Amino acid sequence: MFLAKVIGNVVATQKSPELQGMKLLFIQPYINKDKTLVQSGSSIVAVDSVGAGVGECVLFTQGSSARLTHNTKGAPVDAVIVGIVDTVEVEGTIVEKP
Repeated sequence: MFLAKVIGNVVATQKSPELQGMKLLFIQPYINKDKTLVQSGSSIVAVDSVGAGVGECVLFTQGSSARLTHNTKGAPVDAVIVGIVDTVEVEGTIVEKP
């Protein structure tokens, strides 16, 4: 699992039938750098399974694990948001979410 910030919504009016009704969000992964979360890497489109919104810090999974949620079984997804993060602690210090 990985941490990311939701940076936008994705609207696709034409999509695979297995994706009908799924909310798609644009996310930017975080890395830990000197006990600080910084955005890094390529942006990803992920299925939202928890009701996340723009600006929130989320927990997401990729690959075959993304197809194991109740909402995504049998769907052609590679990333799914599985949690909304309240706090992150690194070595006893609460890390600010950018």
